[in-house]
Amino acid sequence: LQKMGIKGLSKVIADFSPNAITERTMNSFFGRTIAIDASMSLYQFLIAIRQDGSQLSAESGETTSHLIGMFYRTIRMVENGIKPVYVFDGKPPVLKSDELDKRTERRTEAEEKYADAVQAGDSEAINKFSRRLTKVSKEHVDECKRLLELMGIPYIEAPCEAEAQCAALVKAKKVFAAATEDMDTLTFGSDIMLRYLTFSEAKKMPIKEFRFDDVLHGLNMTHEEFVDFCILLGCDYCPTIKGVGPKKAYDLIKQYRNLETIIEKLDKKKYPIPENWQYKAVRKLFLEPEVIDCNTIELTWKDPDEQGLITFLVNEKNFGHNRVVNGCAKLLSARRSSTQGRIDSFFTVLVTKKKRPADQSSSKATAKKGKGKK
Repeated sequence: LQKMGIKGLSKVIADFSPNAITERTMNSFFGRTIAIDASMSLYQFLIAIRQDGSQLSAESGETTSHLIGMFYRTIRMVENGIKPVYVFDGKPPVLKSDELDKRTERRTEAEEKYADAVQAGDSEAINKFSRRLTKVSKEHVDECKRLLELMGIPYIEAPCEAEAQCAALVKAKKVFAAATEDMDTLTFGSDIMLRYLTFSEAKKMPIKEFRFDDVLHGLNMTHEEFVDFCILLGCDYCPTIKGVGPKKAYDLIKQYRNLETIIEKLDKKKYPIPENWQYKAVRKLFLEPEVIDCNTIELTWKDPDEQGLITFLVNEKNFGHNRVVNGCAKLLSARRSSTQGRIDSFFTVLVTKKKRPADQSSSKATAKKGKGKK
């Protein structure tokens, strides 16, 4: 995948904090505002390609998978009473440059293998390597921003990592949850994180809700210890200690509680520490990320611009006229009905003061142990 997040984290949570994961349906977020990691969603839409490895495209041959995905998935969310706000990546942090270099190498390798597969007529390999070559371009991003404006859906341009901004919005209570496939959204401290929200209905994937407080409770860690644990597991910003897998990482954090002590006590012959290991800078990046101050952010949803959408999607991108008009009607009707809001918004004071004991017992039944990916 294009983004890694934290290696093996969802499996660790499923094993050690199963109560932190609840399976949900989309309509259970009726009336909720949700921050969506836009780059991650776009990547998903772009790899949702045909079996022959080609992407959905307009008559001119240019790719439209990203627009089709964003238009219909956003409508589906809005019809379920969700108020989405998309968050786009800004510049990558300097610490990510090594990871980005590795990705460039992997792309070059995939290009060669893709060419071989085409020559051999191996459709399975063509599909596999064309996915690896998928990249979200500036043009994809700009077109999606234009689409969102016409749909009346707000978006934010993060100064740096989108998932850090999503987490900040959740912490500031501007949104209810962050939706992404990138597990480091939890490392950035998002109270609630949703996986599979923007997946297609055809995939039949229940939405997984992760609650950060319950994750920490199950692992018996503070946020700071959890960040150090994630650095040991493997993140996008620095290498890991060779030989330290998830079980060893967990045991080390439980025993020593921070990376400084772990480095001091660890057998360096058996577990060599990476050269110039910048774990302190990475820790700071997770605990104090570069984000927009959420108090300065105003989120507004507007009625869709039907004529603008017809011009863009039908005239320029060859979408079917009726589909776009129907999509606009769905957006408008959902906007009219969503003003009811959630009944429980009247009881937020009571909910926030109490821990949810009922939630914990019921989530035991729904949590799938050890099913996490990534």
